[in-house]
Amino acid sequence: MSSREYVPAPPGSAGLNGPAAAMLHRARGASRLWVHGLLLGLTFLATTTVGARLAHNFHYNRPAFDIEQDLRAFPYILTHPALLLDGLPFSLTLLGILLAHEMGHYLACAWHGVEASLPYFLPAPTFIGTFGAFIRIRSPIYSRRALFDIGIAGPIAGFVVLLPAMAIGLAWSRIAPGLGERGDLIFSFPPVLTLLSGLILPGVPGNDIALHPVARAACVGALATALNLLPIGQLDGGHILYALAGGRHRLLSRLFAAGLVPMGFFYWYGWLVWAAFFVFFGLRHPPTIYDPGSLGKNRVRLSWLALLMFLATFTLAPLRSGA
Repeated sequence: MSSREYVPAPPGSAGLNGPAAAMLHRARGASRLWVHGLLLGLTFLATTTVGARLAHNFHYNRPAFDIEQDLRAFPYILTHPALLLDGLPFSLTLLGILLAHEMGHYLACAWHGVEASLPYFLPAPTFIGTFGAFIRIRSPIYSRRALFDIGIAGPIAGFVVLLPAMAIGLAWSRIAPGLGERGDLIFSFPPVLTLLSGLILPGVPGNDIALHPVARAACVGALATALNLLPIGQLDGGHILYALAGGRHRLLSRLFAAGLVPMGFFYWYGWLVWAAFFVFFGLRHPPTIYDPGSLGKNRVRLSWLALLMFLATFTLAPLRSGA
């Protein structure tokens, strides 16, 4: 749901430096502000509409996702704007997690002097209202340390926001025996949600918890975090892998992508789609200059933190159909 996209410098920018380059960068950024604003507004509308339906289903102890009934309800919600207020807990939580993730990348780019765009949000007619967000990195990343910092900053920032959101959402959830197994789409509990539910709702099986929309938004954020931390291609995990492994990145990316295939057959067909995407479009990583410098002990420790965040948010079957 998020990636770093590298693009070449625009025509006419070669040879510019100092104040001239800064003025050009600011002018390009200002000219695109309306695009960022429009995409954010459309994504806010889409996620709020979905959130309003989730809130209604939660209030009446109905399955979170009943596609046929939900599709019938969406036109009514859009023609009665007051109902959208009920969707704000879901949309603001989800957009807050996505924004924190992308701003983590953006600020890390700024720290290292790498030119990057503000986040582009992607509205979509899906069951969560969005395909996520991304930033565009417009200048090369010349050091392994910068690449590592930019790659890991997003998942850390997003996780810092989703963790308390998940805890609050669980505290606002209710016990509804068997409801967790009903509906057309069911999010599997990631390990971090299982751990928190044991602390906040001790002794209650996950299948008996009706998740509040805030908790559902945090679950979507956890899924996005896990997908981004896959050590493949230009995903955040791929950046971290490249910073750690250098020239072995391509081989390791292929191995990890290949590992998604059996997971797709045995656990979730969606992994086959991801594997196909990576094989045809996403295994290559833009090269950095030769950088013999060490990442340092602190960054190696952070790589273990990235692994822990991945394990805390990853599930073999993120989505499944219910009864």
